[in-house]
Amino acid sequence: MGFALKKLAGYLLMPLPLAAGLLLAAVLLRLLKRAPRVRRWLLAAAAGWLVLLGNNGVANLLVRPLERRFPPVPELTASAPLPMALAACKLVVVLGSGHADADGFSANNQLSPAGLARITEGVRLLRALSPDARLVLSGPGREGQPTHAEVLARAAVALGVARERIMKIETARDTEDEAREAKIIAGGAPVALVTSAWHMPRAMALFRHTGADAQACPADFTAAPRPDEGLGTFFTWDAAALQRSTWALRERIGWVWVWLRGQTAPAPELAPGGEK
Repeated sequence: MGFALKKLAGYLLMPLPLAAGLLLAAVLLRLLKRAPRVRRWLLAAAAGWLVLLGNNGVANLLVRPLERRFPPVPELTASAPLPMALAACKLVVVLGSGHADADGFSANNQLSPAGLARITEGVRLLRALSPDARLVLSGPGREGQPTHAEVLARAAVALGVARERIMKIETARDTEDEAREAKIIAGGAPVALVTSAWHMPRAMALFRHTGADAQACPADFTAAPRPDEGLGTFFTWDAAALQRSTWALRERIGWVWVWLRGQTAPAPELAPGGEK
């Protein structure tokens, strides 16, 4: 029950559901012919909320602090040694991100954009590690359908990963569960943790809380700075910006929940290239 309430509360606080709730409240008051001033305030709040968070400049301001918390793993070439912290990893843990159950579609085409970015990064890192390194894939599924971990595994196999190098976590419902399960699998061994860059700060906090030796390997950057970017982003609006704002707000709400439960753990920053 607690898990369901947490998910419901988090969903209702997201920009689009919150704005829809304000609009519905205004419509209800209009039908009841009550509180005209409150109706106007509700309509203004809903419209302003969507206009604000659907703005590209605002969305970037919200999501970039999360994505800059841990740097990306740079290009890995045969001529250059791996960063020491990454080379020590024997497990690459890819966190779940959802997929669509669609018969006749390949695994990679069933994955969400975030899922595809995460598994691609996980496979890239696995190829650079020693041959005995394993890929740990996470995510549950609907009854009668393949789990998300299995869909990720099929995508990894299609990208050239041998099945015997893949392990699955198929019962974890959220990042907290994933952290506990991954810690059991890894024991005390260091792991390369792959998730979306905007989700990485909270994921690392939860992994470190379990005592896992996690190396942040972010993927799925959504607001990477561009050389030609300027103030013009504050004059453009689109659904992608609203999605970035949604991720940023969800992660901050999630971080507050983690902090209130005492599940944060201080740890050193990682320098570019992955060194501690």
